[in-house]
Amino acid sequence: MMRYGYARVSTAEQDLSLQVEALEKVGCQVRQETASGTKLVGRSELQLLLEFMREGDELYVTRVDRLARSIVDLQNIVGQLKAKGVALKATEQPIDTSTAAGKAFLDMLGVFAEFETNLRRERQMEGIAKAKARGVYKGRKRSVDAKKVKSLKEAGMGAAAIARELGIGRASVYRALSGD
Repeated sequence: MMRYGYARVSTAEQDLSLQVEALEKVGCQVRQETASGTKLVGRSELQLLLEFMREGDELYVTRVDRLARSIVDLQNIVGQLKAKGVALKATEQPIDTSTAAGKAFLDMLGVFAEFETNLRRERQMEGIAKAKARGVYKGRKRSVDAKKVKSLKEAGMGAAAIARELGIGRASVYRALSGD
């Protein structure tokens, strides 16, 4: 039986050291990464652990929100672990998927993690709407030079050639040409 730890932060400005320390304290070999917890895509260290772990192993996190911020993602991860005979445990929360109470608590925490993410998204959208109403928020600056796209089109280049020339996608070329 092996104990593996998974530590995650969302941005490079955040510090992993407290998570790593807590996981090492319970005897884990720790994998760590900087990636959003709202999706599983791009989380190579977690994917490596999910593929590598074997029956009887234990996966530790400090808190369930380090693993996933979506109840669907959390349940998928737990399902993969269960299929392999791997228990999920947390150092700061009473989570142990090898027990019924631990599994129930995990599900409740997953619901709250997703709820927190949704609240944060709602507050962000409200702030953006207010800023737009005041004329402060203009959105992301355009990364495609529409004038350059149009001049290349007028010079007889096709969309694919323009995209290659400027290092952008064809869809961006069409958007620039349509004025969006």
